[in-house]
Amino acid sequence: MSLRATQAGRRALVIGSGFGGLAAAVRLARRGWSTTILERHEQPGGRARVFRQDGFVFDAGPTVITAPFLFEELWALAGERMADHVDMRPVTPFYRIRFHDGQTVDYSGDAQAMRAQIRAIAPGDVRGYDRFLAMSGRIFDVGFEQLSHVPFGSWTDMARVVPAMVRLESYRTVYGMVAKFVKNEKVRQLLSFHPLLVGGNPFTTTSIYSLIPHLERKWGVHFPMGGTGSLVHGLVGLFERLGGTIRYGETVRQILVEGGRECGRVTGVELEGGRIERADVVVSNADSAFTYRSLLAPEHRRRWTDAKLASARYSMSLFVWYFGTRRRYPDVAHHSILLGPRYRELLRDIFEQHRLAPDFSLYLHRPTATDPSLAPLGCDAFYVLSPVPHLDANVDWTMQAEPYRAAIEQALEASLLPGLAGALATSRVMTPLHFRDDLLSERGAAFGLEPILTQSAWFRPHNASEDVAGLYLVGAGTHPGAGVPGVLSSARVLDKLVPDAA
Repeated sequence: MSLRATQAGRRALVIGSGFGGLAAAVRLARRGWSTTILERHEQPGGRARVFRQDGFVFDAGPTVITAPFLFEELWALAGERMADHVDMRPVTPFYRIRFHDGQTVDYSGDAQAMRAQIRAIAPGDVRGYDRFLAMSGRIFDVGFEQLSHVPFGSWTDMARVVPAMVRLESYRTVYGMVAKFVKNEKVRQLLSFHPLLVGGNPFTTTSIYSLIPHLERKWGVHFPMGGTGSLVHGLVGLFERLGGTIRYGETVRQILVEGGRECGRVTGVELEGGRIERADVVVSNADSAFTYRSLLAPEHRRRWTDAKLASARYSMSLFVWYFGTRRRYPDVAHHSILLGPRYRELLRDIFEQHRLAPDFSLYLHRPTATDPSLAPLGCDAFYVLSPVPHLDANVDWTMQAEPYRAAIEQALEASLLPGLAGALATSRVMTPLHFRDDLLSERGAAFGLEPILTQSAWFRPHNASEDVAGLYLVGAGTHPGAGVPGVLSSARVLDKLVPDAA
């Protein structure tokens, strides 16, 4: 039986084809909406696009896949199995953590192995580690299972969860929550780095994000063969089999609204060049601040005014170096985290002082540890990511990019990748300018609004726009937040907000 949308008169437009946009489009098409994705680039994926260079394949953005059931659910909605289209492999260890003194920990979901490694660092913290894991599970039960798929469209939604948040000490930061249970600084870093994966500072991010360690232990960390781009293309194929259409090279100039400030309703979009596309529903997978500031006229905004957006706090940005080597590094894990000599001080430089520090902490991705086909025979593909301040910092990236890349190269050569300089086969970089100019992120922030308590849940841009009826938001900048599970959950929330087309 065909699953094509049949109600052609009920049309939905989705702006952008990142994971949030694709997941939203699949859900809308499955529920009878005639759905079109408008993608300004020439390939799908948004931040999950793919770069191909000199025989190497590089995932541009997300590489850590957790909660894979959120992807599987999208295929299941269409009566299909994701496994028939995407080969997802578990990654063990989840991460190899390397401290600045060279000591390493293989971070995994094996609690017994983790206890042994923590015992080697700080024997007195093993019991505290167990207590932290138990707390992470309790936070997960509320923060993920109960709240991440629920729209926060009213202050009463927030009021209902405040008692649970107080019981779970959500007023603490992630680092503060970890520090409550363990004393050794290395163990504290080991258990508190996760907010950096979603754009947050462990010293300011609400401890609700302490659920991530439990989430990883529950479902594992995975990687799709062919790279994250294989998930993108799998979702595009699923969407098209549902009767959806994706159009490339289509830049939205503005979201069209009829009615005044108090009762505006979306009517469609205007594209670059002036063409009008009419729709009953518009879903924006663009950066939430960009959506409001650049796509929605000021006269249609009551809450998300230019002044409010200007006063908001935004996540850090990223410097990413993609490179391939003419040799293999078989001892390097799929995911490595190299912690620098400073932790709290470096994060203060990035998030508060907006200063590009001379030192750094790094995430190194070696996908060829799992899928050698992403590089030529006998070669390895990598990308290394360094958190850096967003564009409020006084950094001229047109001048600083190469010196910064060279410093990272030297650090990697001195630690995990000996002989790197002489083994380079291909190279390219991404700076905060890319996030601003190519991905249209406010201030070049890589993850949208910073996930502090006062910018979470009801305080975050709502999935159903507070300003315009018929406008919906998905992606990192809306509820529940950044990270692949958060982005997919933002699309899941739409099932409770957008009626069936029929």
